Amino acid sequence: MQPSPERRRRRGIYVLPNLFTTLGLFAGFYSIVAAGQGQFGPACIAVLVSIITDGLDGRVARLTGTETDFGAEYDSLSDMVAFGVAPALLVYHWALRPLGKLGWLLAFFYAAAAALRLARFNTQPQVYGKKYFQGLPSPSAAALVTSAVWAGHQYGFPVWAGTPLAVLVAVAGGGLMVSNFRYHSFKEFDPRGRIPFFAAVLIAVGVAVVSTDPPTVLFILFASYAVSGPILTLHRRRRLRQSRHAA
Repeated sequence: MQPSPERRRRRGIYVLPNLFTTLGLFAGFYSIVAAGQGQFGPACIAVLVSIITDGLDGRVARLTGTETDFGAEYDSLSDMVAFGVAPALLVYHWALRPLGKLGWLLAFFYAAAAALRLARFNTQPQVYGKKYFQGLPSPSAAALVTSAVWAGHQYGFPVWAGTPLAVLVAVAGGGLMVSNFRYHSFKEFDPRGRIPFFAAVLIAVGVAVVSTDPPTVLFILFASYAVSGPILTLHRRRRLRQSRHAA
């Protein structure tokens, strides 16, 4: 007996989120291979592709009503490869290797921080609600490290300039992931909703600016987002202290 067309359609839709997750896992694995061969440009682009697919799989699952525990676990394992191991090995092969044991320990610190960040996100309730993340999200940390490597590689940073940058992004990215700083999640933004015409103009301008020099512009953007967490948290604490004194 042949299954009904509706049943076949449900099975076809069900595979879509996992397909995007697999694409992200493949891109992360490819980044590891490319970084080991010294192909840092393609390796960086692969991590950025993983970030895009990671944003799509969850949305596709919610839109199609195919959210499952299996999909959530598979997504976390894929994120560990794409946003934990791949950026760690990428920054190690690019500029941390000359530091010897310290270099791979710094890379391991970043990978371990990504694992802890993912485990905390999966097991603990959202402390700051849906509007904020607790700690820097692992895709943003991966984008910070990747864009730094991409910019440094494009401009041919020497060892004396590339290694300090690599140490900075590895330590800062890993530390901010396991911190308690709050970051805007932007989950209140609905891509299906209407936006003002001026916002559409700003989006077009933003795309044009990024296209002029993607590595540098992306590094500035993600570095700004990484810094926004401590600034937002400290500003909120200051306002709370002022309100208590006023009371």
